[in-house]
Amino acid sequence: MSGHTQTAAAPAASGTTAPAAVADRPLVEVDGLIKHFDLGGHFLQRERPTVKAINDVSLGIRRGEAFCLVGESGCGKSTLARIVMGLLDPTGGAIRFDGTRIDGLKHTARKPFHRRMQMIFQNPYASLNPRRTVQKTLEEPLRFHFPNLSDADVKTKVEQVMVSVGNDPSWGTRYPHEFSGGQRQRISIARALMVDPDFVVADEPISALDVSIQAQVLNVMMDTQEARDLTYLFITHDLSVVRHFGTRVGVMYLGTLCELADTATLFENPRHPYTRILLSAIPRISTEEMKPPGLPGEVPSAMNLPSGCVFHDRCPLANARCSAEVPRAQCQADGTLVACHAVEEGRG
Repeated sequence: MSGHTQTAAAPAASGTTAPAAVADRPLVEVDGLIKHFDLGGHFLQRERPTVKAINDVSLGIRRGEAFCLVGESGCGKSTLARIVMGLLDPTGGAIRFDGTRIDGLKHTARKPFHRRMQMIFQNPYASLNPRRTVQKTLEEPLRFHFPNLSDADVKTKVEQVMVSVGNDPSWGTRYPHEFSGGQRQRISIARALMVDPDFVVADEPISALDVSIQAQVLNVMMDTQEARDLTYLFITHDLSVVRHFGTRVGVMYLGTLCELADTATLFENPRHPYTRILLSAIPRISTEEMKPPGLPGEVPSAMNLPSGCVFHDRCPLANARCSAEVPRAQCQADGTLVACHAVEEGRG
């Protein structure tokens, strides 16, 4: 979404007085983010093929909230998360954490932010080292960021975090292959919490799990958020999860942010035509990808983006302006941000 988002002030901690500028500042800010992937090509080609994965996205994530990013597979939500975490470099734009710009920082300069920013990956079967016991896996980030901790303190910390996410501390001597998917994901959550982060990115953390245990893992994440005052960036394609978990929602389509709103507002009064279509048939918690009903055609290629609004060739409200002009984010009376000419002009 082009332009800057407006964010509400976060309350100061009890017994302290935070400066107004700090209280008003989002914990994580993404400003004009662009990410293009150069695919190479033949040396005789005039233009190298490029995937335009993220296109001028701006948003702010407030302290203590669960900010959900939703959209169809391939819309760029996971790419955005990886850029925020420093796993990918942006092509353009800026990323700030607690007021400090972190994109482009060298590894040494970024180390303090590595502790404060942790990630839970989608596949619990691939994210844990099969050759390490659970104990060694959980000890590793603690020993890296706090090298002066004694062995006794490390052991105590591991046990405390394991218990806090509903794991048995005796699991420490076992290996990942000895656990179910839900147990592995709770171990992954424990690993992310070992260094007491402020911000956790959860990239589709339940989509690879059986439906019967998805709710269990979500409850663990919600409980730990409340207990530790965590801030989440939660990536998902499942709007039924968002409705119960998220405080605010950003809706992405083909590398752009279409709409950003408080969760209750989005579900009660969706504005963007794409958001309305997504919400018209909310799927149950499932492992299936989001498949919006009633959309003609296929999602265009990110190598050849449509002109104007990237959604115009599938939008029931599109006109000539939509195909010629990129919509800018407009703030509505209820605080929702929408990038849509039809909404701006009152069409439909």
